[in-house]
This record gives sequence, C-alpha cells and structure tokens, in this order.
Amino acid sequence: MKNLFSKNALITLICLGASFGIIQLLISLNIINAYYQVTLALICINIIMAVGLNLVTGFTGQFSLGHAGFMSIGAYTCAIITVSMPTTAGFLIGTFAGAVMAAIFGILIGIPTLRLRGDYLAIATLGMAEIIRIIFLNLKITGGAAGLNGIPKFTNWPWLWLFTAGSILLINNFIHSSHGRACISIREDEIAAESMGINTTKYKVMAFAIGAFFAGIGGALYASTFFILKPNMFGFLKSIDFLVIVVLGGMGSITGSIIAAVLLAILTTYLQAFTALRMIIYAALLVIVMIFRPQGLMASKELDFTKLFRTKSKDEKKVE
Repeated sequence: MKNLFSKNALITLICLGASFGIIQLLISLNIINAYYQVTLALICINIIMAVGLNLVTGFTGQFSLGHAGFMSIGAYTCAIITVSMPTTAGFLIGTFAGAVMAAIFGILIGIPTLRLRGDYLAIATLGMAEIIRIIFLNLKITGGAAGLNGIPKFTNWPWLWLFTAGSILLINNFIHSSHGRACISIREDEIAAESMGINTTKYKVMAFAIGAFFAGIGGALYASTFFILKPNMFGFLKSIDFLVIVVLGGMGSITGSIIAAVLLAILTTYLQAFTALRMIIYAALLVIVMIFRPQGLMASKELDFTKLFRTKSKDEKKVE
C-alpha cells in the first residue's frame, strides 16, 4: 500500500491516465484510424505478454519457451465462451476464464518442469507448448486445423488500456512485494536462496502461474481482436516473438518490455508484407543488441519519474 501512494507511483498513474486520454482523443478525431487501432491492440497485447514472460524469465530466472501455449489456452477459452455468449458480460467471463485456465495449466506444467534448469527447462516448456497446440489441432470444439471463425469483437481502446494498465500495475506491485523479492533472489542464486529458507519450488511455480495468467488475458484479447483462431498461430515462433521483446527491452525491466513491445509492434506493422524478412530482421536485431548492449535497452533498470524531475531541477539550478 505504501508503494501505491508513493510519488513515483502517483506520477505513473497520471502518465497512464494521460496516455488513455490522448489516444482516446486521437481515435475520436480519426487521426488513429481503424488500421492503426489494430497496431494499437497488438502493442497492448504484446505488453501484457512481455511483462508476464519477464516475470518468469527476467525476474525469476526461469528460461521459458512455451508462453504461446498459455496464450492459446486463454484465446480458445475466451473465443468458445464469447461465441456462445456474445455479450460484454460473456467477453469478461471468457477473459477471466481464459486467464484462470492458463494459470491452472501453468501450475500443472510448472510443478514437474520447474525442477529442471537452464536449457532443459526451455526444451520442456517448448515441448509443452507443442503438446497444447497439437491437442487444439485435434479437438472438435476448437475447430481442428480450420480453427474458429467469426469470434465476436469486444475489444476497444478503453478495454485494452484497462487490461494493459492493470497487468503492468499488478506485476509491478508483485515484484516489489516480499514474494517478488523471493523470486529475484532465486534468479540471483538459487542455492543461496534455498539456504536462507526460501521455498524455491513454490516461488518458481507461483511466478510461472502468474505469467501464464497474464498470457491467458493476452490470448483472450487477441481472440476478441482478430476474429479468427488457428492452432498454427501459437507455434514456436510466437513464443520467440515475446522472448525477443523481453531480451530487447532488458531482462528484469518492466519499462524495457513496454518500450520494446511498442518498437517491435510498429516494426511488425510496417513489415506485414514481408513475413520472412521480419524474422531475419528480428534475428539481426537480437545479434546487434547482444553485441552492443547485451543487457538490453533498459537492462534491469526502470524509468523513475521522480529522478527525471529531480535531475531537471538540478539543471535549472546550474543555469541560474
């Protein structure tokens, strides 16, 4: 509660409110038209997915390649519910149900796989995502390989902003809680954390489940934005997309994930006609970042608005 009322938190809330007002005004003036609104939705979904994955990979130190699998669970759950109940209440129920289903699968999968470390964990989570995709490919209720069509659209800027801002604030508060500090200690040195009495398995599963929960929300918003779902949309490359955002922004930085999600969504929009080229650019971007800034754009730092204002006042004093 103390963090919630700090000066930095208050400025963050004001910035989030200002972003909502400015973009809502641009939409009402048709400066942000229907085409750019799709990009806007993609940015919000990528931010939710990236901050969730950053909690698992960046803050807890667990290398996961199966985030797209949890996204697909949220997407299909929300789509099935909203098709049978095409109302706003149905959309909200579908989104919440998708997030809870993804979190349950995160716990079930996390308990056996999180005993592994490093590359072994990455391979296990990748295999898990492929199993989920194959199951959806063979289920009748998900439409098999043809997928689901005609999913009602309920996402608009107010809903996208609400879910995105809520995800950022909740994950940020979790990281600054005692549970979040336990997760960070696991990343720094798992053996030392265990010796200090931290239940490492419990906190790793907790972080994995929370990351899956927000991936479910991202999947639900994706289903309600793009009308159609196919199992092939949630393959290995989709997981790589989110991992690229986390690595580019900085592992262990929420602000970095937001900045990278915005940059890559804009890049994706301008490279829609060159799908193969997009992956080459992604790979080249990662190589360049690893060479010149291996810690990512923001490393493990966050934008501190109070420091920005403090620096400005010092500069003003020097001028005087």
